[in-house]
Amino acid sequence: MPELPEVETVRRGLAPAMEGARIRQVQLNRENLRFPFPDNFGSVLEGARIKALSRRAKYLLCELDNGHTVIMHLGMSGSFRLIEEKAVSTPGGFHLPKSDIAKHDHVKFHLEKDHSNLLVVYNDPRRFGFMDLVQTEQLYESRFLAELGAEPTGNAFDGNMIAAMFSGKAAPLKAALLDQRLIAGLGNIYVCEALWRSGLSPRKPAGRIVNRNGSASKKCDMLAVAVREVIAEAIEAGGSTLRDHRLADGSLGYFQHSFQVYDREGDDCAKPGCGGTIRRIVQSGRSTFYCPKCQR
Repeated sequence: MPELPEVETVRRGLAPAMEGARIRQVQLNRENLRFPFPDNFGSVLEGARIKALSRRAKYLLCELDNGHTVIMHLGMSGSFRLIEEKAVSTPGGFHLPKSDIAKHDHVKFHLEKDHSNLLVVYNDPRRFGFMDLVQTEQLYESRFLAELGAEPTGNAFDGNMIAAMFSGKAAPLKAALLDQRLIAGLGNIYVCEALWRSGLSPRKPAGRIVNRNGSASKKCDMLAVAVREVIAEAIEAGGSTLRDHRLADGSLGYFQHSFQVYDREGDDCAKPGCGGTIRRIVQSGRSTFYCPKCQR
């Protein structure tokens, strides 16, 4: 499933084309994805102008000028592509056969911007993605966003915040970092990478990295920095190429080339002087990759 960096990369690819555009027509090629489309989905969107395309955790948020916002999730295999309707071509490196793409094109947004027509196509072979429609003033009360925790980006995400979240928690660090009620948008790949960078074991109880008085320890500070850095680097690199996720222009991300522990079971640890070997364990049904020697 695409993680925060992949979703943010898609947002950045779509925003220049979509923000400020008027939605001329919405074409739904089926009644549902993971969930049914709202009954008034097309009628509310058509004629509206897109004010902003933002992100919260792993959700794309398309704010309209009529007081509604579309919540979109890519699921396991969802992707967008941009097509200039005059040229009828797909930009970037999207080289899958057209016939294979078309049968999974479930939603088409026909847009008008700066006297040009643009088509934004949502393609999802597995149909685990979804789109919902809510009133903008009630956006953060929606069932998808209401209980989300802090965003793991920006300087506000620091050791003090982690200490407040993890104080007294017996859950393993890996599980605490993946708890979307605490930290929104972190996924398995980048949690493994951040824990390796900060030298912390995924098995360690989360509360053990917090000082006894509840204040932030150096471990809290190191973990916060590692999380922010790995997310920022992944966004800059365009996300990973796991499964069949693709960027807005159809090209593939390439952060996977920078993985130090994820999916590297049996490899030598990349930390200078460590000499350890990357190990794979299963936590809560998910693979965890770490170095038992330098992550304590």
